[in-house]
Amino acid sequence: MSMVLFASVVRVRDGLPLSASTDYEQDRGVQESKKYLKTLSKKLSQLPDRCTLKTGQYNINFTSSLGVGYMMICMESYPSVLAFSFLDELQREFIVSYDTKRISNNFIQKTKQRYNSPRSLSIKINLADMQTEIKLRPPYQLSTSDLGTVNGFAHQSTSKYKGIAPNQMLEPVMLAGIVSCMLSLLCGSLNLIRGVHAIESILQNEDEDCNYVIAFFLGMAACFYQCYLFAFCTSWRNMKSCLSFGLICLCSMYLYELRNMWQLLFHVTVGAFTTLQIRLRQPQGKAPDYNV
Repeated sequence: MSMVLFASVVRVRDGLPLSASTDYEQDRGVQESKKYLKTLSKKLSQLPDRCTLKTGQYNINFTSSLGVGYMMICMESYPSVLAFSFLDELQREFIVSYDTKRISNNFIQKTKQRYNSPRSLSIKINLADMQTEIKLRPPYQLSTSDLGTVNGFAHQSTSKYKGIAPNQMLEPVMLAGIVSCMLSLLCGSLNLIRGVHAIESILQNEDEDCNYVIAFFLGMAACFYQCYLFAFCTSWRNMKSCLSFGLICLCSMYLYELRNMWQLLFHVTVGAFTTLQIRLRQPQGKAPDYNV
C-alpha cells in the first residue's frame, strides 16, 4: 500500500528533533530507513534543500528552509508530488506556530492520515503548483553512498555539493526587473537580426567589415547574459553584470556608424537599467532560524 509511514521536523544545524509522528511501524525496512533519516538529519546543512533518498522499497524525502528540516519516510510507490506537498504543508504549519518552538504532534498525525488517503484531498490547485515546482526544480537524488555508514561514523562528502548553494535564493522579482529583462531580450534580438543581415552583406560584398558581425553578436550575448544574471544567483554576479554592461557600451561605440544616436542611447540605457536591476535584486539575507 502506498502511504506515508513516518514524518519528523528537525533543526538543520545539528539535526535536533523538534517533533515527529507517532511510530507504529515495526517493519525492519522502516526501522532501517529511520537510521538513514537520522544520519541525514545531521547532514542537512551540507545538502541541497530538496532531496530524495531511496532505501530499498522506501523513500526518504526532505526539504529544509529557514533553519528547519522537514523529513518523511514513505513507500517507494508514493507519488513524489504528494510527498513534497505533505512536507510543504508541515513547513507552513511550523511557520505559523513557530513561537511555540514545537509543531504539534497531532497536526503531523492528522496531516499524515490525510495524505495517506489522496482521494480525499481537496488540494488539487496546490498539487498542480507543486507538480510544476518539482518539474522546474526536481529533488536531488541521493544514494546511500552519500551518507557513508549509519553507525555514527559517516564520512563527510561536502565537496560533491559545492556550488549548489541550496538555500541561496534571490529576492522576489519586481515589475521594474521584469521590464528590464524584456527590454534586454529585445536588444539582444535586435543585435541578432542586425548580425544576420551583416553576414548576408559580407557574403554579397567581400569588402564589408566582418568586425561588425562580431560586434553585433557580442552585444547580443551580453544582453542575453544580463537576463541570465538577473534570473539566477551566481558567484561574482554584480561584477559580471558590470562587465556585460561594459561590453554593451563598447559594441555600441564600435557600431556608431550603423546606428543613429537614439538607437545607441536606447541600447546603452537598457544595459544600464538591467545592470541596476541585477544589483538591486540581491540574494536574500540570512534567514532566521525561528529560535529553534
